[in-house]
Amino acid sequence: DSLQTPRTYCAANTEDLEAVIHHVHSLHPSAPFMAAGVSMGGMLLLNYLGKTGRDTPLMAAAIFSAGWNVFESVESLEKPLNWLLFNYYLTTCLQSSISRHRQMLEKLFDMDLVMKARTVREFDKQFTSVMFGYRTIDDYYEDASPCRKLKSVGIPVLCLNSVDDVFSPGHAIPVETAKQNANVALVLTSCGGHIGFLEGIWPRKCTYMDRVFKQFVQAMFEHGNKIFSM
Repeated sequence: DSLQTPRTYCAANTEDLEAVIHHVHSLHPSAPFMAAGVSMGGMLLLNYLGKTGRDTPLMAAAIFSAGWNVFESVESLEKPLNWLLFNYYLTTCLQSSISRHRQMLEKLFDMDLVMKARTVREFDKQFTSVMFGYRTIDDYYEDASPCRKLKSVGIPVLCLNSVDDVFSPGHAIPVETAKQNANVALVLTSCGGHIGFLEGIWPRKCTYMDRVFKQFVQAMFEHGNKIFSM
């Protein structure tokens, strides 16, 4: 499909997510309603929850491998080995995702400059932050970082991260902030990488992330009322 307007998405803008949540809720207003977010989807969901507090139709949420502090994430990705293994590939993927919409996007952006980016930070500076009207890339990264909104989350949220995740380095995970919000459960593993969490010598079956998700959803649907009344 082709873009109808010169706009894509970013980690800070939750308008599309809000539209989906309220649409689903309007179709099934009495049904128990949860959401899950993985990686950037988890960042979006956390930013939405930090913005809405208790004013959401969601009863709970599960977040996996979210990037908590974007400044720390891009710095980690710019380390030489991480740049070689992840950053350059991600940047080319971002460029590829918008290149087919070049005719629409070049009305507002210097696409030649965008396509010269060699890191995610450079891409965000020339494209993402400009698209969403941020004065600087630092303004965008500050707004996109869920760690700054975690204290405002008003529904039960389970967050799973691995401390060896190059996209969300362990030292940038907001452990102390999570401790101060009774709605937040932060589960950390020593290994698991980014959305990995594989188990066993031959990890072909259900991952740790899958098991945690299943157990959390089941607990919320079966015992949610008790949790809300605590």
